[in-house]
Order: sequence, then C-alpha cells, then structure tokens
Amino acid sequence: MVKGPGLYSDIGKKARDLLYKDYQGDHKFTITTYSPTGVAITSSGTKKGEVFLADVNTQLKRNNITTDIKVDTNSNLSTTITVDQPVPGLKAILSFKVPDQRSGKVELQYLHDYAGVCASVGVDANPIVNFSGVLGTNIHSIGADVSFDTKTGNFTKYNAGLSFSNADLIAALTLNDKGDTLNASYYHIVKPLTNTLVGAEVNHSFSSNENTIMVGTQHSLDPLTTVKARVNNLGKASALIQHEWRPKSLFTISGEVDTKAIDKSAKFGLALALKP
Repeated sequence: MVKGPGLYSDIGKKARDLLYKDYQGDHKFTITTYSPTGVAITSSGTKKGEVFLADVNTQLKRNNITTDIKVDTNSNLSTTITVDQPVPGLKAILSFKVPDQRSGKVELQYLHDYAGVCASVGVDANPIVNFSGVLGTNIHSIGADVSFDTKTGNFTKYNAGLSFSNADLIAALTLNDKGDTLNASYYHIVKPLTNTLVGAEVNHSFSSNENTIMVGTQHSLDPLTTVKARVNNLGKASALIQHEWRPKSLFTISGEVDTKAIDKSAKFGLALALKP
C-alpha cells in the first residue's frame, strides 16, 4: 500500500475503475509512436454512431517537466505543462485550451504522509477556484472538495468523503451534488494471484429518493487476458474481455444488454491500443 491518504479524487477510485473503466459502446483506435529524441506522439480516433472524432497528442518530457499538446477534429488546441517535484511532494500543472479564453487553469497538488491537497484557479478575470483536501493515512482518511465562482459569488460544488482501506479491501462513502447524493462503494481483492476482484456501488438521491446499485467483478484468465462483468438494478448488464497481445498493446471487446428489454439490440464496443 502507498503511504499517505492521496488526493480527494482517490477516494473510491479503485471501485470506480473496476465498475466503469474500459467499458464503452464506441469503436476506438489508439496508436503511440516514439521519436529518437523521446517525443511520444499518440493518435486516436473514436467512432460514435455516425460521428468520427480524432485527436493527436504530442508529449515531451525533459527532466521533471512534461509538456502535452493535443489537437482535435474540432480545431481545439489543448496544452498541459506539468512540473513534477519542484519541491518534495509538490506538483504544479498549467493547462489551457485555444480558442477557449476561459479554459486556462493553474493547479497545485501536494502529497504528504498524512495529507493530500489540491488547489486550482482559473486564469481569467473572474476565475473559478477549487480546493480539495484529505487528512489521514493510507488506512483511514477524510476529505472535502469545494469550488467557488468568483463571478457569481456562489459555491458551485461542495462534496465530502471518507475512506477505509486495508490490504485487500477499500470502502468509501461520499456526499456529492451539494449534499443531494450519497455514494457508498466497496472494493475487494478476492484472489491476488488471478487478479480476482469484486466491487459494488450504491447511489442514493435525496431529492428523488431513488437508489442506483451496481455490482461488478474482474478475473484474469491468464497473465495477458482479463474479463470483467457488471450489472445494475436497472437491468443493464455489461461484460468485456481485454487481451494484451503484445507488451502495452491492448485489444478490448465490450458489450451491454438491457435484460428488461431483450428485444432491443445489444451495444458493442471495440478498442485497440498500440504501443511500441
């Protein structure tokens, strides 16, 4: 287990990754190449129905500075500059998108053995200020996440959460959507040798008095092949199989079916990621 409680975004992340990561209903292709000077160029294309979206990302690493520049089919140019460890435990991130003049943001992340802090502010006349902090250890932690719009003078977000972890289990409880949604998640390592995992998530909305429940599992058939499955209380069941056919290159097939409407067509997704 890592030292320290991590950042607020890490609360419940293991369960979210188990239940949502790699599931998709689109067709996606990604290829990464490296130049002799160490520049990584990643090209990706996604087919969503009849719409095709593509982007090209260039990443340059020099000492502790990483620069990412991405151009997409909507003529957006996104740039992210990350400075890792200018002082121990600190990470600084500057990001902006052209032509969106309000997209500029400066972010600082600080990790300590007993705390994790993230603060960001927009680079414009009336920025949105975001602050999140976590106190505790890698076993118990509690944190909060708030955003304030200086233009309207209102809080646009205030969330709180807590987490409990041990060697094979992580439980988390968060209060989101300005106190309207309560989320509880559970993540359990059943068998480390086969990477067998189980997880669950329960969401309760106080305004609508509705509950959403999802359970999922993961199992490695062999060191290169992983299968995942999930189902929610609305009757939607999903499954995927992912194979690492060469180092760092993944082929994923996923599908979803509505068990309460079998007559409807199932959704299928395909993803191919190539790395040298």
